Amino acid sequence: MTTLILPRRALRAVRPALALAWLVLVLLALAALAPGLFTGHSPLEIEPAAALRAPGPVHWFGTDQLGRDLFARVVYGARPSLLIGLGAIVTAVAVGALYGLASALIGSVADRLLMRLADVLLALPQLLLALLVLTVLGPGSVNVMVAIAVAFVPGYARVVRAEALVVRRSGYVETAVTLGQRRSVQAFRHVLPNALGPLLVLATVGFGMALIAASGLSFLGFGAKPPSPEWGAMLAESRDFLQSAWWLGLFPGAAITLTVVAVNMAGRSAQARFTRRTSR
Repeated sequence: MTTLILPRRALRAVRPALALAWLVLVLLALAALAPGLFTGHSPLEIEPAAALRAPGPVHWFGTDQLGRDLFARVVYGARPSLLIGLGAIVTAVAVGALYGLASALIGSVADRLLMRLADVLLALPQLLLALLVLTVLGPGSVNVMVAIAVAFVPGYARVVRAEALVVRRSGYVETAVTLGQRRSVQAFRHVLPNALGPLLVLATVGFGMALIAASGLSFLGFGAKPPSPEWGAMLAESRDFLQSAWWLGLFPGAAITLTVVAVNMAGRSAQARFTRRTSR
């Protein structure tokens, strides 16, 4: 009896948490698309007389060193923060898919060379690789997005290559080859759609990692520049006020944490569903 009761209890415990995670994601999407729905304050309006006020009924998250409303800055910061992470993941998935697909279909010497290059890049920590790219490109939000995408491409390329090799040896693909179907048609009609399933699930989880990387790079000064409201840049500005104004670092950090946890929960749920579906 216990083997039947435990999964049901676990399921009842997971469902509310997963629903809460999706609620957080919906609110974040609304904040990114229409921040005016959540606050009437401007994220850039300076009010020196209200500098470093603690959270209260007027300023829910308090104010920063220039008197700007911190709640408004956190809400308006959702758009640039999420766009950097989303843009990095979309770019990494697109480039990684083409890279892995080309490696699987070309084969022979070119395949080995492409995979050895991917292994070299995978040997480097992703944040370090992104920093190396930013050293060449320079700071800026777009460059941060490109740097994170470059760091994520090798892993996604390996996933697509492995899946493409499996699909390529399947019966319907071999039949298409026998009938004289061109390699390009074979790749984009048969191999790529079947290889993208696990990649998209991994990309959902990878979005949280990309958001952490983007915030970390902005914290180091490579991302958005003041006065732009971006969560990582806001954390960097709060370093000098941690003892006198704790709220400056708490709320942007909490926004990053909640987003990453919600994205990871949604991604893990999608991964579990995909695994159950493919194992049937």
